Amino acid sequence: MDIKAEKQRLREKIWREIQERGIAKFPLPCWRRIPNFQGAEKAAENLRKLEEWRNAKVIFVSPDSPQRKVRENALKDGKILVMASPRLKKGFLVIKPEKVKGKEAYTSTIRGAFQFAEQTQNFPKPDLVVTGSVAVDVHGNRLGKGGGYGDRELEIIRGRFGKVPVVTTVHDMQVVDSVPSEPHDQKVDIIATPTRIIRVKSP
Repeated sequence: MDIKAEKQRLREKIWREIQERGIAKFPLPCWRRIPNFQGAEKAAENLRKLEEWRNAKVIFVSPDSPQRKVRENALKDGKILVMASPRLKKGFLVIKPEKVKGKEAYTSTIRGAFQFAEQTQNFPKPDLVVTGSVAVDVHGNRLGKGGGYGDRELEIIRGRFGKVPVVTTVHDMQVVDSVPSEPHDQKVDIIATPTRIIRVKSP
């Protein structure tokens, strides 16, 4: 079985369905992206209820569109926000909440983050990581858009700091029975959707 081809088939299926069912949101079309989705804000609010979120002082969030509200909430809740620059081209962005009071929504966008962040290769240890996915299964296998950047971010964090809990926020239809995986693929621990929180079962 060609795992790379299986992964691509699953990506295409999710992109097609999320678009056809009217779940996809700007930026459109959602092909070749971590798709933004109706209910992304609700998934971000569900994530906010977790003990791991409440206890976190530093939160690392991917730069994808569906995680914008997660980034805003982190700043509003007084947490240091660490964000990867898109495709890791400019390292990492560290934003201190006290510097952006009243501007959290704008700062949670890519443009706003670059305006207010410190750009660095070094960042404080995150207490929680939030990443985007094209698809995910209940065993924590995650499928990105195919560029490998999400896996690279998680690899850097785990390489530097050891085990840190990883959450993905997705639409319910992005939670599938099985995601094909390879040894280098990084897993998630928690899935937050607009309707539920799924804690991954260890095999």
